[in-house]
Amino acid sequence: MPLIQFGEYRPDVSDYEAATQRGIMNVVPRGDGYGPFPSLAAISASLGEQARGGFAAYKSDGSVVVFAATATDLYRLDNTAYTWAKVSKAGVPYPAIPQQDQWGFIQFNNLVIAVQANVVPQVFDIATASAFADLAGNPPQARYAGVVGRFVVLTGLLTNPNRAQWSGLNDVNGPNSWTPGINSSDYQDFPDGGFCRGVAGGETGVILQDTIIRRMIYLPGDPRVFQIEKIAEELGIYGPLSLVRSGATVYFYSLKGFHRIDPGGTPVAIGRERVDRTFFTDFDASAPQMFIGRTDPRSSRVIWVYKSVDGVANQFDKALIYDPALDRFTPARFSGEYLSQISQPGITLEALGALFPNLDAMTQSLDSFQGAIVPELSAFDAAHCMAFFRGPNLEATLQTSELGTDGRRVSEKRGIRPVSDAPAIYASALRRENLQQVPVATAESAMHPVSGICNMLLDTRYARIKCRIPAGQSWTFINGIEPESYKPTGRR
Repeated sequence: MPLIQFGEYRPDVSDYEAATQRGIMNVVPRGDGYGPFPSLAAISASLGEQARGGFAAYKSDGSVVVFAATATDLYRLDNTAYTWAKVSKAGVPYPAIPQQDQWGFIQFNNLVIAVQANVVPQVFDIATASAFADLAGNPPQARYAGVVGRFVVLTGLLTNPNRAQWSGLNDVNGPNSWTPGINSSDYQDFPDGGFCRGVAGGETGVILQDTIIRRMIYLPGDPRVFQIEKIAEELGIYGPLSLVRSGATVYFYSLKGFHRIDPGGTPVAIGRERVDRTFFTDFDASAPQMFIGRTDPRSSRVIWVYKSVDGVANQFDKALIYDPALDRFTPARFSGEYLSQISQPGITLEALGALFPNLDAMTQSLDSFQGAIVPELSAFDAAHCMAFFRGPNLEATLQTSELGTDGRRVSEKRGIRPVSDAPAIYASALRRENLQQVPVATAESAMHPVSGICNMLLDTRYARIKCRIPAGQSWTFINGIEPESYKPTGRR
């Protein structure tokens, strides 16, 4: 029988006799179908309370310095014991971060700058410092920070939310670093567009406001410093932490859906008639701080995590994964407190034994513990531990589009063969007699170890075939199903 492929995930539109599907979870797009998505595996001790930020900085010798934040404190990871040491200014708690915010971090040369609305920007010299200190030069308190060329740009200012302010040229921590008119330091107030909700850095910057998006272009030797121009009106960012810069491309979410800005271009919708409506219905708008976007350095995919309307407070519980090369989305379900890009520092065998008393129960290879590796996607889990996506594969589910035959009933009397290298797959059907009914699931059937067939007895007017790959299975792809005897049986 012909192969019935698992189509593109597009829950916003009907999947009746379509090349798309709606029922999919915990997989990533591949050119030949879909692949697995791993679970989180913790590698550090607990922060002791909810994580409100995470960041990896890199020294000139290539070694990694990892930071984390809670509501009132900043921490540094001990690269030997994988425990957390408090490095807040003078060792005292900061004023609590607003509930709907997170700490933001950037690196500028050897300086790590941390920002949140209730605190003067903090700075840590990774070459010499043992604690954070106030950033010099009287910078404004800000929610967001970015590096544009050789300037640090602050937005979301506490006292001037419609302003973007930048440091002196290649000078962010001197006595005059933030004095307008000195060494190209300056600011720009915007008369329209609403609050400045973030800045995407790079050789050129992108400032995202409530309803306008602007581009910053550096003008060497020009007293204006930056040419700031509108590139979109009546389109802004909704969920400031949804802002992602992947290479020179910017991704963000607005009330008009998910968008992409290519280098030198204007915003292009990527979620319209695909995932936008489904996401907006599921997203808990009262928890914008849990709507966080990052790019996966090892695959170039973009991932957004968020708290759903049914999720637990102070945790994200769902994710949308976007593959720009394949131009396809997939959803995932896992929980955590903060999403980031972090490189794992090296670790001694003694510290490894303290973290994992039972080495047989480790969820990742000993080869994973090495020094100064390429950044990877990371998250703080519900136990406040830093974790990587290296655990066993999550349970994966996929469905075909809804199958029908112009009003005829259809039957399947022998079963279906999943096209996959997964060692264990369970198949079932979602059946209904008309498009107004709620589909009813049949019992699952395990895949036969020799024939590869999942037995199925089905007689209905409309059906979706569902495959489930249990958690922990080792597999690489699933493409679709091959029915053994699926056919129309007449009009009734």
